Amino acid sequence: MDPRIREHAEIIVDHSTGVEQGDNVVISTPPAAEDLAVALHEVVGDRGASPFHVASNARAGRAYLRAIDDEDIETPTHAKALYEESDVVIRVRGEGNATEQSDVAPETQAAHTKARRPVQEATLSKQWCLTQYPTQGHAQLAGMSTEGYENFVYDAVNKDWDAQREHQARMIDILDPASEVRIKSGDTTDVTMSVDGMKTINDYAEHNLPGGEVFTAPVVDSVEGEVLFDKPLYHQGREITGAHLVFEAGEVVEHSADQNEDLLTEVLDTDAGARRLGELGIGMNRDIDRFTYNMLFDEKMGDTVHMAIGRAYDECVGEDREANQSAVHLDMIVDMSEDSFIEVDGDIVQRDGAFRFEDGFEG
Repeated sequence: MDPRIREHAEIIVDHSTGVEQGDNVVISTPPAAEDLAVALHEVVGDRGASPFHVASNARAGRAYLRAIDDEDIETPTHAKALYEESDVVIRVRGEGNATEQSDVAPETQAAHTKARRPVQEATLSKQWCLTQYPTQGHAQLAGMSTEGYENFVYDAVNKDWDAQREHQARMIDILDPASEVRIKSGDTTDVTMSVDGMKTINDYAEHNLPGGEVFTAPVVDSVEGEVLFDKPLYHQGREITGAHLVFEAGEVVEHSADQNEDLLTEVLDTDAGARRLGELGIGMNRDIDRFTYNMLFDEKMGDTVHMAIGRAYDECVGEDREANQSAVHLDMIVDMSEDSFIEVDGDIVQRDGAFRFEDGFEG
């Protein structure tokens, strides 16, 4: 076994989830990630915890979603019970075909997402970690060789997370006490939002592995302006490109996309909260140096900003603030590497991808 897989497993168990003796641990992995599943079981056993393995399978999921009638999709209460009884949930991505579910109808995907919301909430109430195993399918999606993609993934995952936390803490010091943030990129993105009373989180791989961002939640009705998400994203196995949103009083009032606009519309129509922003995130992981069509990595790039329509994370919401509620949380990325800046309470804190506490910043 590649020794980097064992290191990956140890970071998941010890750093990201803090597995302790006696913990009930759910480990969900696809077939291609068998080596990581084995390593995780070994490390969990070393820590005196009890693993339960769930096999995730994109082909099986596609078969179910294409077979069932939308009206018959119900919350899988047995899955909800499993996560309610667990202490730690580890979920590994690594599909052989990253677009396996591309021919599932968007309305079916939306109904499935809504039905599984109680399962998702049960999962998020535990100590959880989502990570990636490098597969040929994701390497192909990224336009990389299998070996090159493996190196990319392990460089981004197996790193000194204490040092990364300290690097990101400098942005926390700027954003956490702030009132207003403005994101400007070229002639296509100019949006402002209040973050007054919200909390900024330092993501150094406690939940998402890799980590490498700081993120907060906007005040629900404060978002004004327009955003062109100039990086594409894969959602439900389909590519959305050129997504453009216009906000008024916090709500998306106009939208378009160059490709798969119908899918974007289905997401926005999921529920009322899907038309509002639930997250503003700023990427800060410099080991992620290229776009790979994988949001788990792409949103952490150091010269990007991402915004998510839908659910806000509870830990970002101040005690006297409203949390945006939705069954969806869809991240989309703005490239901030050129002709762009982030402004916090009138001060420019990042220009053309460089933070003011980094070399190369020009205020």
